[in-house]
Amino acid sequence: MRAFSCRVCGNQLYFDNTVCVVCASTLAFSRRERDIVPLGADGTYVDDARWIWHPCTNRDLSGCTWLTEIPGGTCFCCSLTRTRPADVDLQGLSQFPTAEAAKRHLVVELDTLGLPIVTREEDPEHGLAFDLLSSVAENVVIGHENGVITLDLAEGDDAHREKVRVDLAEPYRTLLGHFRHEIGHYYEALLVRGPVQEQVRELFGDDTVDYEAAIHRHYAQGPPDGWEDSHISVYATMHPFEDFAETFAHVLHISDTVETASAHGLSTVDPTAFSSFRDLVMGVWLPMSSALNQINRSMGAGDLYPFVIPPRVLDKLDLVAQIVRDADPDASVPRSVTMDR
Repeated sequence: MRAFSCRVCGNQLYFDNTVCVVCASTLAFSRRERDIVPLGADGTYVDDARWIWHPCTNRDLSGCTWLTEIPGGTCFCCSLTRTRPADVDLQGLSQFPTAEAAKRHLVVELDTLGLPIVTREEDPEHGLAFDLLSSVAENVVIGHENGVITLDLAEGDDAHREKVRVDLAEPYRTLLGHFRHEIGHYYEALLVRGPVQEQVRELFGDDTVDYEAAIHRHYAQGPPDGWEDSHISVYATMHPFEDFAETFAHVLHISDTVETASAHGLSTVDPTAFSSFRDLVMGVWLPMSSALNQINRSMGAGDLYPFVIPPRVLDKLDLVAQIVRDADPDASVPRSVTMDR
């Protein structure tokens, strides 16, 4: 995430700020300008082209900070949410803003990477949409199906998420991590075709292997011996689709963290100077993540990045990053893919 500052007083801002704590300016995020902008006295923003922008109607409901072209309308990010908790579900509604905040972070990162976002309006059968569901009264399975990403809002509750993380022996579990993993399924379906598909299969394995059978094997037998040499996580060993999604998530983890560190002066190395993701990982990420882990330990916390990147995983990261770099901004009509976890 890049560094933001108030256009009125220059104070440093966080991405989700709605008010500057120094000059009290009311703020909103402009996707068009990819910046936080001040609202005028009438609560609108007028850009350089004289277009008038309005706060998203979900500003109070979900804490949305984004702008929209239509008075009383939803912003682009909120429009991607197909299902939210019912108004009578007070617990679900209380968890909803946390999920939407993570989704806004995800969309900004996708825009930064130049990845296409094909909406449900553009492609009713395969376009991207989010079902953010409450598990108060029903079981919710986190997953991806033909462009629709389903998330359990309870994952926004720290106690619940930590309990699940420990129960599943996972080293890392966050809402943003869920979004990054599930969007990996979406982009594999959208972007991995032709010769690239053969490259992916060579590294990740045969994705035509029965997915349901792979689920049962994974939970009955666990990961294969020596999985650490070829996979970024235990979950990645379940099926080639899951391996790709986990690897995609780590490309986003690494890209975003390196960009943030550089924007805030914590790294003197320009991340754009590297010709390959492999070199970025070796030259910047490995020493940086090691230092950040040590800093976390100094605070008595767990490692920020509790993962090891062996050579084969580095090959996978590099290939996925190459697919991201080569993404066609007009990509459409993805393969049919259903995944859940």
